Amino acid sequence: MTSAQQWASRAASAAEAVDLRFGHRLLGLPGTWLGRISTGTRSGTEWHYWWQAHYLDCLIDAGWREFQTAGSAASRNILKKAKAFPRTIWLRNFFRLRNSYFDDMAWLALASLRANALTRKAEGKPFPQARAIRRVLGKQLHSALSTELGGGMYWSKRRDYKNSAVNGPGALYFARTGDGPLAQRILDWMRRELWQAELGLYIDGVHLRASGPEREDTIWSYNQGPVLAALCALPTTDNLDHAAELILGVERGLCQDGVLRLHGEGDPGLFTGILVRHLATAARQELLPPASRAAARRMVLNTAEALWASRSAAGPALFSKDLQLSADRSYPPGSAVPLSVQLQAWMIFEMAYRLASA
Repeated sequence: MTSAQQWASRAASAAEAVDLRFGHRLLGLPGTWLGRISTGTRSGTEWHYWWQAHYLDCLIDAGWREFQTAGSAASRNILKKAKAFPRTIWLRNFFRLRNSYFDDMAWLALASLRANALTRKAEGKPFPQARAIRRVLGKQLHSALSTELGGGMYWSKRRDYKNSAVNGPGALYFARTGDGPLAQRILDWMRRELWQAELGLYIDGVHLRASGPEREDTIWSYNQGPVLAALCALPTTDNLDHAAELILGVERGLCQDGVLRLHGEGDPGLFTGILVRHLATAARQELLPPASRAAARRMVLNTAEALWASRSAAGPALFSKDLQLSADRSYPPGSAVPLSVQLQAWMIFEMAYRLASA
């Protein structure tokens, strides 16, 4: 069995590789930090707001790991980078935190909550931009709510699609900021409109068409994660029963030989990492049935082991987009490597460390 110390080393290796390959100052400006979208693009030519939010989330994972293993001084070095992120996103996003997609903003809002908790623990003071992010993005997330289709949140400002991608993170954000009743209303709406009972999984969403609602029945791994964490954050008997049902659906429908399937590159390159993050939360929810917690833990650790086995032969560490291929076969010399896939690996190793060290 891989030890917590080994997982810490693996997570640190993935973190260092991401920073080396993708991390950079925006236009060389001091006090900024951001991730290139791909090793094959110049910085600034392509922009994915929500990837940056997950980069920040991974930095906070690393900060907590360093805090546990080496103390406050080590975590402060990581926090210096993390503190640069919101300002850099604001600069790169044309001097605003707002975005056309409500799920993008939900991811950054969630990451900033975790950044604030770590900063208070390590430094005894709040994360510098936490209040502004909560004020601006919290207002935006509230504006995504509507009564069409009986409730839920819109995915984007086009206001023509309600999906799991925003309602899961939205419910989790409201649960973590003290608005449990609103979070529960979103969860109840998701269960009525997006739950596929036969599969034990959430579908992608519902389009609002002139002819009437149209379901988008695609199943994505990341759509299962935030709703699972939100159910665990509001641990009523019904929510815990449903969380156990969802964990079973994930294990039956999204795994191959006990390992979660990956979804390739681009945005899907983050999807399984996001699910793993929230499975790790479920694995530590003591009110869940022991079998459900064990299943969540097993999926996290099995997936992390398979991903580590896919690593490149030479450093800096590189990880595969497809567990049937090694990283060296996925990315031959000279090929572009996307940030999303490497963030996913880093995230998964941090979650394996979190469970192994508990």
